[in-house]
Amino acid sequence: MTSYWQEEIETMSRPKLEELQATLLRKTIEQATNTPFYAKRLKECNLSADSINTVADLQKFPFTTKDDLRSCYPFGMSAIPLQKCVRIHSSSGTTGNPTVVLHSQQDLDEWANQVARCMYMVGLRDTDVFQNTSGYGMFTGGLGFQYGAERLGSLTVPAAAGNSKRQIKFITDFGVTCLHIIPSYATRLAEVFSEMNIDPRKDTKLHTICIGAEPHSEEQRRRIEKLLGVKAYNCFGMSEMNGPGVAFECQEQNGLHIWEDYVIAEIVDPETLIPVPEGEIGELVLTTLKREAMPLIRYRTRDLTRFLPGECPCGRTHRRIDRFKGRSDDMIILKGVNIFPIQIETILMAFKELGGNYLITIQTVGNNDEMLIEVELSNLYTDDYSTLQRLTKEIVRQLKDELLITPTLKLVAKGSLPVSEGKAVRVKDLRKF
Repeated sequence: MTSYWQEEIETMSRPKLEELQATLLRKTIEQATNTPFYAKRLKECNLSADSINTVADLQKFPFTTKDDLRSCYPFGMSAIPLQKCVRIHSSSGTTGNPTVVLHSQQDLDEWANQVARCMYMVGLRDTDVFQNTSGYGMFTGGLGFQYGAERLGSLTVPAAAGNSKRQIKFITDFGVTCLHIIPSYATRLAEVFSEMNIDPRKDTKLHTICIGAEPHSEEQRRRIEKLLGVKAYNCFGMSEMNGPGVAFECQEQNGLHIWEDYVIAEIVDPETLIPVPEGEIGELVLTTLKREAMPLIRYRTRDLTRFLPGECPCGRTHRRIDRFKGRSDDMIILKGVNIFPIQIETILMAFKELGGNYLITIQTVGNNDEMLIEVELSNLYTDDYSTLQRLTKEIVRQLKDELLITPTLKLVAKGSLPVSEGKAVRVKDLRKF
């Protein structure tokens, strides 16, 4: 049985792959100029599809940022008429404009193929039963894996997020062999298995899980594998590039192959924006190659990683990136949700009972990553217990509505939190990756 979903593409020589990228890049630039945003920007830079002779010519082009996408909200980045678009995905949060990504039917078909290729690479086949524990809706992890698994031909269980006992019933009753799950929830699910006196290594058919959407260490991955009796493969995706399937580990588990017939990947110094030598850490920059509805040129992901040197024993020629080392901005990734401190600050500062000093701490409690928000009370606060209890409850409710997770909130006396000289330290991430 072949180990490749599309062997000709996956094992293409580097010169041929770069030639294919250059051809697709010219088409991408042409398509992008159908948007007012890129038409204006490229004209100002005196650039066009004719500026591309080789992949290296991409470096002549300006970067695209998340702020650019927000400024074009909601449909200003569409390169085709809206009636030819069939789906919208969007970032979470209600503070300011979210980022909106539009898809044509062709985009969705290519995305499904991309995810199916990833799943096939880690050994999944049409004989597998695939259960998806991601949320469905605007979050791309649900529908992205759903359509990829269907393209693969697997029997799919769209369980969605939460309700661990129900998840386990599906796993045992339906003979589930593979899960898509975020790492923190995988460890929680292992705890519930134990509470129910079910040994997933003996009492289920699980053999593979796909994990991603939040930072995790190699130690956490190995712990999950041991607890569930599976092989756990890292996956990477982001809604701006479609969603899951941008890069994926093969069975060697030695870095994530980034599919270079779908994106051109660059790694640049986040300060100078100059490409760094292979093997050095920098910011991942991606350009779409087959996107019809919303092509993106040199999109700054803000994720820090590096290209892994050398060839992979699996035989695939598409380059590998290392697990992510952090962010070049202040975004927090927790339980698969992207959170910016400004979202939290906007809510906190709307309460007159609160002061201006706060601290967000992310830490691992047991096997779960948790968020603690400490905020000082203002001079207007009351020490009446019931009043403070109601205030805490209302703040947590608003934070949950905005962040889509429930943080722990601790109201402290004015002057309790440390004051920094210079830029305030608002976030302490104590997790070890």
